[in-house]
Amino acid sequence: MDLAAFPTLNAGLNVCTTLLLVTGWVLIRQRAITGHTVAMCLATFTSSLFLGCYLYYHFHHGRTAFPGRGWVRPVYFTILLTHTFLAVVQVPLIVTTLWHAFRGNFVRHVGIARVTLPIWLYVSVTGVVVYWMLYRVSWTTAPW
Repeated sequence: MDLAAFPTLNAGLNVCTTLLLVTGWVLIRQRAITGHTVAMCLATFTSSLFLGCYLYYHFHHGRTAFPGRGWVRPVYFTILLTHTFLAVVQVPLIVTTLWHAFRGNFVRHVGIARVTLPIWLYVSVTGVVVYWMLYRVSWTTAPW
């Protein structure tokens, strides 16, 4: 696979993860336990696949410099910094949340999931925003 395809693939995996997380949340609110379980397992799978593709891409490609200038640079780096920090934080949270679910300890599962879900959603959505800002916006022709 051509390395140039990886940023778009990674953004697509983040979109899938976001949709699966929202679906899982809606399903649990409806008490659809099986659907919730499937959605969250798939979200875990797409996030794990993302992580593997992300690491592979950056191992072979290196870093990508942000081309924007002016006021958008601190905006981009604020999003990137919070995204990166929370991406690291989310891994043990996801593992702990899943651990409690699979062990049948649903009181703890629900407690930690209330912290995990918003962080996981933020990381997935800001991953797409970072992709968009890096690869889809032409900062040299932008009207600002």
